[in-house]
Amino acid sequence: MAWWCEEAVALLRRPAVAEMAVDVLLCAVPIWAAVMIGLAVGWSWRPRWTGLLFLGLRSRLRLLWVPPGLGARRLWLACTALSACSVAPRLLSSAFRRCRGKRQDKASPEDAAASAGDDGGCADGRTIFEGEHDTVTEKDLEHLLQLLDNKESGDTAWQNLMERTTSNMTYKAWRREPEEGPIMYCSRTIFEDATPELVRDFFWDGDFRLKWDPMLAYSKTLDEFPQNGTTIVHFIKKFPFFCSDREYIFGGRIWESGKTYYCVTKGIPYLALPKKEKPRRVELYFSSWRIRAVQSPKQAGQQSACEVTLVHYEDMGIPKDVARVAVRHGMWGAVKKLQSGFRAYQQMRAENALSHSAIMARVTTKVSIAGSNGPLDQELSSADKISDGDENSRAVQHGFDWKWVVVGGAVAAVCVLNTGLVGKVLLLGAARRQARK
Repeated sequence: MAWWCEEAVALLRRPAVAEMAVDVLLCAVPIWAAVMIGLAVGWSWRPRWTGLLFLGLRSRLRLLWVPPGLGARRLWLACTALSACSVAPRLLSSAFRRCRGKRQDKASPEDAAASAGDDGGCADGRTIFEGEHDTVTEKDLEHLLQLLDNKESGDTAWQNLMERTTSNMTYKAWRREPEEGPIMYCSRTIFEDATPELVRDFFWDGDFRLKWDPMLAYSKTLDEFPQNGTTIVHFIKKFPFFCSDREYIFGGRIWESGKTYYCVTKGIPYLALPKKEKPRRVELYFSSWRIRAVQSPKQAGQQSACEVTLVHYEDMGIPKDVARVAVRHGMWGAVKKLQSGFRAYQQMRAENALSHSAIMARVTTKVSIAGSNGPLDQELSSADKISDGDENSRAVQHGFDWKWVVVGGAVAAVCVLNTGLVGKVLLLGAARRQARK
């Protein structure tokens, strides 16, 4: 009996259970929003005699009456409570930020100038970096190489997230959840009929990204250093209505080793643009690519394709479970927009001259880096093979297949409890999602 309780607790602690709860919440909110809109529209077009009927039955109506069992109303109240629990910390944190901002506003100008000098600021708002133009340094390149060599993975392994193929693109994605810090994502994209130089210029062109990325609301280059090609860029990305937009200020630099390009971008401080309450600034941000020519998967023996290996992590200030579900649901749509945007850029470059961003992307720092497949490439290739086996070994323990226990429990709950139609649909849908994990 003890081991059964331990296995049940371990099952509840699985990230998939939290993802299922978020899925239920995301499904319940639109359904009830549609129900409330339908009630409002129907009540506005009601016949006059319904008003008399409502007056006669008003004394018998109980607003907070909840039927026995796991009904749709009880499920809705639970979802509302969860939403309130997630919103309360944000309200408290915003209140604390306002109080802190008021205290800082009351500080004297001498104190502000002294703090700016201690933080490494200049009179024009720029940040004094390690060198004259070293916003992104060789340490950041070394960090990217260590991630590609899989030396900073710790005890966590890459998990297969997605694998899709189109007529002229192959895409694979993985994720890793460190014990501390945000979730880390890695993807490998192979573009057919593309050169590394063209793909490098495409990823470096923030102005053209405004045309194909619907999440990007604003893009501006704040500063440039032609000596080594370093740029400082300001982004504002759109988020869903229940989240405020996010602001990014990051520095970017490109290193070149042969025909392989290492593009590094990371979040940096920029005193000329102080943080505001909205949009919320993302300070912990690292997104870097390795771009190189590879053999085409569809044309053996010809290096007519380009491979892009992306390593990305950031702290958006969103709970991990919500971020995990949002990335899983929106990843393929973003990749399809990326593919269409690159083909449009490819056509534009064939007709027009080089843009300023493409000219800056050609200013690189020459380095010598071994171009063989690192341990990360080997681990990612083996992650697809062992993912199914690991899931099966975790699912069957002590003679029980937990996914069938979940499905059977959901069916029993639907049959025994006094649930409404919405509650039954949500329970069965959640059980099916849990059984697939």
